Amino acid sequence: MVYKGLVIKSTGNLYSIKNIENKQIVTCTIRGKLRTKGIKSTNPVAVGDIIEYYIPENSDVGVIKNIMDRKNYIVRKSTNLSKQSHILAANIDQAILMITIAFPETSPIFIDRFLISAEAYNIPAKLIFNKIDLYDEEQIAYMNQLIDIYQKVGYDCITTSIKSEINIDKIKDLIKDKISVISGNSGVGKSSLINLIDPNLDLKTSEISEYHKSGKHTTTFAEMLELSLGGFIIDTPGVRGFGLYDIKKEELFHYFPEIFKASENCKYNNCTHVHEPGCAILEAIKKGDISKLRYENYLNILLSEDSKHRL
Repeated sequence: MVYKGLVIKSTGNLYSIKNIENKQIVTCTIRGKLRTKGIKSTNPVAVGDIIEYYIPENSDVGVIKNIMDRKNYIVRKSTNLSKQSHILAANIDQAILMITIAFPETSPIFIDRFLISAEAYNIPAKLIFNKIDLYDEEQIAYMNQLIDIYQKVGYDCITTSIKSEINIDKIKDLIKDKISVISGNSGVGKSSLINLIDPNLDLKTSEISEYHKSGKHTTTFAEMLELSLGGFIIDTPGVRGFGLYDIKKEELFHYFPEIFKASENCKYNNCTHVHEPGCAILEAIKKGDISKLRYENYLNILLSEDSKHRL
């Protein structure tokens, strides 16, 4: 008999599946053909996938035989050189990036790489700036500058402190009754935030390394967690880099909303927005209508040396 289920946890070669009808949790593995069926990914099955599975006779472990069509997914370039991509989560309503100005520092180019990936797959993205109780005046000013940049582009930003429980109600309103994936550098406080939102989940947390000022990996595998307030949140392992996958260089500007909008006024249809005469983007930067920081990140990604055709 074939059942339909929701992938709620991925642990290497084993998956926790929630049966859609009876809500029971079943451990499943992947059928060999599915594993090699042209999927150039470290994880052909992702948390959030709706799948079909069966349970062989005399076995407690099910076998995933089919992945249903995905509404969307958020993906990054895999650190495993033998593969091409790693899917963080599938079938989600929004992607949330947790950012810290320090302890550890989230770089603006990391933020933009995350936002590009969300834009590429039509996933609304939100930004949470955490640990605001730890910052000095200079760091607060820098954070407010970033918030101003991203809010002008159209991204919702929330500032918070888990320790001081600042704006937690706003975050609860943001995620209520939605399927959200939360990502960020190691040590930004994802698991601590989830515990504060729903203490029943009791996720493992760890203080960041004082020496390196970077996070320890407390979330090893992606997991979908059902929230008592309604909705689901997908906790992902902390990452130190966010490589873009399968985005053509000539299409990169499409995923910077402000650049894409202004490009309608460029003199040439094939403008790369780097040096061409009559480029509306370069003019908008001079006027201050487009953030110089965002444009510099666009250039850095566009001119990256690791690929000639794709990023």
